[in-house]
Amino acid sequence: MKLLYLPIVFVAIISLASCSSPKNILPYFVDIKDVKTGELDTLNYLPTILPDDELSIMVSSINPEATALYQMPLINPATTSTLASAASPRFQTYIVDSKGDIDFPVLGTIHVSGMTTEQLSDYLTKEISKDVKDPVVDVRILNFMVSVGGEVRSPSRIPLTKQRMTVLEALVQAGDLTEYGERSNVLVIREENGKRTYTHLDLNKAETLNSPYFYLKQNDYIYVSPNNIKQSNSRYNTNNSFKLSVISTIVSATSVVASLVIALVVK
Repeated sequence: MKLLYLPIVFVAIISLASCSSPKNILPYFVDIKDVKTGELDTLNYLPTILPDDELSIMVSSINPEATALYQMPLINPATTSTLASAASPRFQTYIVDSKGDIDFPVLGTIHVSGMTTEQLSDYLTKEISKDVKDPVVDVRILNFMVSVGGEVRSPSRIPLTKQRMTVLEALVQAGDLTEYGERSNVLVIREENGKRTYTHLDLNKAETLNSPYFYLKQNDYIYVSPNNIKQSNSRYNTNNSFKLSVISTIVSATSVVASLVIALVVK
């Protein structure tokens, strides 16, 4: 009767051998987790305007007629990043050309690439003040979006509702890392000045907060690499699927042989 247990023991051994040993998931900024209070340097970062950006520039004052000359005409369609639909008319937007310029009413061509929205607002306010009393200029980047992929719960393209966002905020918007996300290897890819640059951020270390990639720029791509457990499981599922099929066949054949032997013994 011991032959009856042979297939069961064989399957148990194979199952135990295929299990991956669990690993602890480290928290963010593990290097300061035991420090109750402290102080870290911060970057006074503001995004700069780049070619192909879509800008909303609104000019207002106590005399609407005076500022009307500095406004783009009203249109009904939505922005270039949104499909047109029935909506209230709004002012047209400015698309920064490949040279980094926009064509602004009255003032003409203005080189805006490399400016922050605050710097452009200050410049326009100064220029318009020559003809209009106390103008108010509001400048916004409408196409400020980043993409998050890899081992996050909700990979997506995220529109920014404010003028700056950190890697941590983008990860929160994407549902945070899965249990398979490698916190020490978060890739940020960036395109600027005609070049594509990248860096690997280690979210286990507080020094990441001082990285120039910690604050995101428009069209940044964030990729969270899978950890060793996920990679091991993936390799196991890919490379050993055939082996498991063969083992299953052997186990089945062993069961048949064992049954035949038992039947002959009983007779």
